Amino acid sequence: MTEAGSLKNIPGGVTAAQGFLASGVPAGLKKNGALDVALIFSELPAAAAGVYTTNRVKAAPLELTRSRVEQGKARAVIVNAGNANACTGPGGMSDAQAMARSAAEALDIAEEQVLVASTGVIGVPLPVAKIAAAVPQAVAELSRENHSAAAQAIMTTDLMAKEYAVELPIKNKRVTIGGMAKGSGMIHPNMATMLCFITTDANISDAVLQQALKRAVDRSFNMITVDGDTSTNDMVVVLANGKAGNAEIVQDTEDYRRFYGALKEVCTALAKMIARDGEGATRLVEVQVTGGPSREDAGRAAKAVAGSNLFKAAVFGKDANWGRILCALGYSGAAFDPAATDIFIGEVQVAKDGGALAFDEERAVEMLSRDPVQICVDLKSGAHSATAWGCDLTYDYVRINGSYRT
Repeated sequence: MTEAGSLKNIPGGVTAAQGFLASGVPAGLKKNGALDVALIFSELPAAAAGVYTTNRVKAAPLELTRSRVEQGKARAVIVNAGNANACTGPGGMSDAQAMARSAAEALDIAEEQVLVASTGVIGVPLPVAKIAAAVPQAVAELSRENHSAAAQAIMTTDLMAKEYAVELPIKNKRVTIGGMAKGSGMIHPNMATMLCFITTDANISDAVLQQALKRAVDRSFNMITVDGDTSTNDMVVVLANGKAGNAEIVQDTEDYRRFYGALKEVCTALAKMIARDGEGATRLVEVQVTGGPSREDAGRAAKAVAGSNLFKAAVFGKDANWGRILCALGYSGAAFDPAATDIFIGEVQVAKDGGALAFDEERAVEMLSRDPVQICVDLKSGAHSATAWGCDLTYDYVRINGSYRT
């Protein structure tokens, strides 16, 4: 357990917060018989907030969840892996609704209080009967201990389950925020093929929760990239049930700033896990840009470098080809002076004022062998900064995606 100031990292993932239970069960959607249906349940009605993919093509479960989150309250989330229920015509919405209905009936709650998410192969009808048949087991196994089973059940090509939770004091109450996520490929800024579910026992309205979530996502999930593709099903959803008993968190207060900081910490930790688990990846890449004329410019620059296939391939090959970094900065759309830009690979400065600089190649290779690989860029064009995360591009990325459906 680690502690930074009053923010403490704790175990428990999506059930770390009071009043939340979870489970993960097999429904036969994955060919290997692994866990593929997850259920999250709040013992109390919860404020709900969400952020979704920017792809114009959106899956039926996402559209259904978004419409329900807009009502401001929810109590459960049911998620399946192995089938995205995307691009499946009118039947896709009927299947998403049936999936929610099966959970609502088993939990004895209103159907409108159940959110739905799916991930997996696009364009294949959802075998919703298999999911409905597995729901009674998912309800029976709901517990605070089964958070890891839920995190495993939402995985597709992920190599690791992704969970994180923190607690912090707000006034004289202990508030907890925890979550789980999945994502490995089709990851790019502005949401990607990733799902994230966060729970908190904080007392906060849906409107204030939405504001905090949007800002946290902009600085975490929207700053990761694996392969430049955004998907059809991606969402980050937060439920807040108020069980911590704190005075309601309102905007522009110290309590809000503390809550936002903790929410951002959870989002950032999960986002970095997704980037590190990029399909075929061997190393996380962290790109820190300073000296931007605005935060937007710094963000554009950082994301362009983290997303450059040429640079990502260079990281895999441990090639200190800093010209690819400067090239990505140039097409990023960020405002800066190339002739004033400094570039560092880890502790090694490889370019100064946009030009060649004699450096120790062996030391640079050592920096590129680390995990994470850290790239620092100083644009020297202002006072703003941003950080983006990605991964190296390996032969295995092509192998995995060349046979995704088979």
